[in-house]
Amino acid sequence: MKRALITGITGQDGSHLAEYLIELGYEVHGLVRRVALEQPAQRLGRLLHLRERLHLHPASLESYPSIFQIFGREQFDECYHLAAQSFVAESFADGFSTMAANVNGTHYVLEALRSLQPKCKFYFAGSSEMFGKVRYSPQDESTPFYPRSPYGISKVAGYHLSTNYREAYGMFCCSGILFNHEGPRRGFEFVTRKITSGVARIKLGLETKIFLGNLDARRDWGHAGDYVRAMHAMLQQAEPDNYVVATGESHSVRDFCAIAFAEVGLDYQEYVEIDPSFYRPAEVDLLLGDATKARQQLGWEPQHTFRNLIREMVENDLELLSSRAHTAPRKATVGIA
Repeated sequence: MKRALITGITGQDGSHLAEYLIELGYEVHGLVRRVALEQPAQRLGRLLHLRERLHLHPASLESYPSIFQIFGREQFDECYHLAAQSFVAESFADGFSTMAANVNGTHYVLEALRSLQPKCKFYFAGSSEMFGKVRYSPQDESTPFYPRSPYGISKVAGYHLSTNYREAYGMFCCSGILFNHEGPRRGFEFVTRKITSGVARIKLGLETKIFLGNLDARRDWGHAGDYVRAMHAMLQQAEPDNYVVATGESHSVRDFCAIAFAEVGLDYQEYVEIDPSFYRPAEVDLLLGDATKARQQLGWEPQHTFRNLIREMVENDLELLSSRAHTAPRKATVGIA
């Protein structure tokens, strides 16, 4: 039985990946903050249905000794490094914490593996935000990076760290340059979930407006459940490499709004208002991925369409709010990441 460690297992991608690996017969371990084990209902919400099948270890990406201890105590075949401060807007608000967690955390995991388990295969969660102000579209593995946020910069650093450990020490290190991927488990701070939860609240009479930023920003949106399959496939190859994972379709935030509101029979133009405070200091206008390499070498294909993704998210938020109609509306800010 293969053994895998997932950092960031409590997040959207981590929970989907844990499910997928368990289905494949893996013994799945996760790195979590100690408070998550003390408050599972609040901190492990995406994993409660899997809790008895997981091995969770308290540690912090800000502490090299805690990471070193885990790799010294447990042996793994694969390590999926997903943990990061991933909300772009927050990275502008607190760039120091974003850089410390994302860059140092990646470096700590890589160095602990090099010292204790150099044969363990390593996956680094890159991001399309590394491309930022793109030179051309679509973007593939050879497109130059031009990040436009502290988050994007931190991911470029992690990408190069992973490549350096592969080339300098012969480690099996892969980076997945994943374009935006969403789903019902997306955090409420991200623009897609803000829209779908807002649609549900308006439909149920709990709100009357959604306030958003740049409706013309365009992204290549896929489903998180599809993208974790690509992560796993990268570590099953004979040689380590880097791969873009994307649908190859570009849609605007406006498109997302129009489809989401149409799912409940409403016109988004009557409910969406622009709030300039949600604009980024340095905007990324267009991201569109070319996943030809992943399709050809990994045999990967997305299984969800853009419209089906939105429908699933809207239906989930309607069901969630209908079952919790007595709770107060959740406050959220908007971000694209």
